[in-house]
Amino acid sequence: MKPVNRLADFPRDIFAGTVVFLVAMPLCLGIANASGVEPFAGLLSGIIGGLVVALLSGSQLSVSGPAAGLIVIVVDGIAGLGSFSTFLLAVLLSGAIQFGFGLLKAGRFAAYVPSSVIKGMLAAIGLLLVIKQIPLAAGFANEGAPAASGAGVLNTPLGPISIAACAVAVVSLAMLAGWETRAMRRFALVRAVPAPLAVVALGIGVTLLLDMLAPGFAPPAQHRVALPALESFSAFTDALELPAFSQFVNPDVWRLAITLAIVASLETLLSLEAVEQLDPKKRAAHPDRELKAQGIGNMMAGAIGALPITSVIVRSSANVHAGAQSRWSSFIHGALLLVSVFALTSVINLIPLACLAAILIFTGLKLAKPSLFAAIARQGFERFAPFVVTIAGVLMTDLLIGILLGIACSLVLALRANLRRPITMAQHDDHYLLSFRKDVSFLCKVTLKHYLSTIPNGATVIFDATRADYVDPDVRELIDRFIAEAPAKEMHVECRQMPRVEPQMRLRLTAD
Repeated sequence: MKPVNRLADFPRDIFAGTVVFLVAMPLCLGIANASGVEPFAGLLSGIIGGLVVALLSGSQLSVSGPAAGLIVIVVDGIAGLGSFSTFLLAVLLSGAIQFGFGLLKAGRFAAYVPSSVIKGMLAAIGLLLVIKQIPLAAGFANEGAPAASGAGVLNTPLGPISIAACAVAVVSLAMLAGWETRAMRRFALVRAVPAPLAVVALGIGVTLLLDMLAPGFAPPAQHRVALPALESFSAFTDALELPAFSQFVNPDVWRLAITLAIVASLETLLSLEAVEQLDPKKRAAHPDRELKAQGIGNMMAGAIGALPITSVIVRSSANVHAGAQSRWSSFIHGALLLVSVFALTSVINLIPLACLAAILIFTGLKLAKPSLFAAIARQGFERFAPFVVTIAGVLMTDLLIGILLGIACSLVLALRANLRRPITMAQHDDHYLLSFRKDVSFLCKVTLKHYLSTIPNGATVIFDATRADYVDPDVRELIDRFIAEAPAKEMHVECRQMPRVEPQMRLRLTAD
């Protein structure tokens, strides 16, 4: 086996880490803004994902940070608990629960969640992202922000909107859509620059240009990122926020923690599986180790004031395509995010929020694209029904309830299929063949009773269990009773490999 030269791979990891940083920074800021928290909390999540989770994870190419899929939980969680500090306690506890999942080797259970439910969850998240970010992209300020005024602000019945911010969002969406087309990919610049970075560069350029030439039309402060200036490490530590440990016994905190732990774990394991498929070397990461790493990351995020963390596919795929070789690329992206907090504050604060809203809207449209609905519909009712139920459940309640409803729908459909398919009856003249397949549980008694009741007197009945793995004692007892009554009805009954109820069991059933 050829030895691995880590030192030779390091320059490629540096380049990939830089690319991921350029993709991650606008996403961290956009997710923080969409979550209704300070932009520093989003960057802090990316820093923890890079500096902590990357070193603890078993995945060589996965990148962790704040996830768009958790925005809905964050917004509803902060609103329900009443404060960000109480929400941070839920994040810390969710990390502890995730770590417990890893200790219990629960990573394998994610494979049992139906893919239609997972796709429904992601599609619902995409729809919510689009719905919640459209007002910001249309030029409205964040909820709770003071109203803007000036020549570049248009007053509407719904409130004042920034014309520049709205225009930037429209152009940004057009850029994001066109950036991945074959016509645009012919240009070296397009292939070299990630689409989110190009959109952010556009927004910064527009802001600088309008500030110099037409200040009245520039996006007002309410429509820009507002990252506090951190001139020293002590200022950095002062910006950290601690969780409200006094709310430890609050049941709503624990409910939110469980929701976060389950959804974040599902997203992480899905991303891990996707990264394994993208990795040219097909290196597998142990899911339980990943859950432990994510758990430690979320415990740290909750302890110092960051958003919850998962492994994220957008940044991970950018890492793979940039040529990353090891986890050091993710570490470098975290280090660059940390540097940006100190060195790039003035540049970051020129980014219009409409740019970030456009990035999230485009992300949401990719999660809930119409072709996904059409593809799952073509797979049949058993796949499409849980998909739709999950989406409806998430939109009308919350993520956890939506997932549980989708799983319940899948179980009901599986139970329905099990009741219909293990027993079939075929007829030829006065001969009736009842075939048993797979596992014939007690739930099949109703179907069997119905079939037996339709067989006329004087018929020949064959019970064929040669393809059955298991026949429940209740079903065997019903067959035995039918056989006992057959002579009186002038029936001829034949059993093929049909196990009979033991005498002791028959006596007990009769006594009952």
